Amino acid sequence: MSGVLPLIYQCHCSLCRQVSGSSSNSALIIKESQFKWCTGEHQIKSFSTHSGFKSEFCSQCGSPVPNMSSSGESYWVPAGLLTEAVDTKVAAHVYVGSHANWDVGFVNDGIPQFETMPSEQDWLALSGK
Repeated sequence: MSGVLPLIYQCHCSLCRQVSGSSSNSALIIKESQFKWCTGEHQIKSFSTHSGFKSEFCSQCGSPVPNMSSSGESYWVPAGLLTEAVDTKVAAHVYVGSHANWDVGFVNDGIPQFETMPSEQDWLALSGK
């Protein structure tokens, strides 16, 4: 990845919980021009639903990997893959309307919450743009 990293969001929807095996899925969206595969692209496997949800993972270790958006203009990048210190932060909890009933750790953390995905205008306001 190159360039300035965007803000991270944590998605609490049931599909993201299932794919991540956790209470939420932390990720960021970067422009296609900011991403380039170094190695291992041939080892990627994909899972998708009829609704268009897609998750890609490494067939060797099972880790989630970046995947391109349906528009081809951006990549979804799992934040857990960021192994070095980065200058970004979690800026929003999304799909909190479908969070697991046992998932209450985020409720009072002071980070903005959205019942579904925030509008582009709301997201830009979070990032100060």
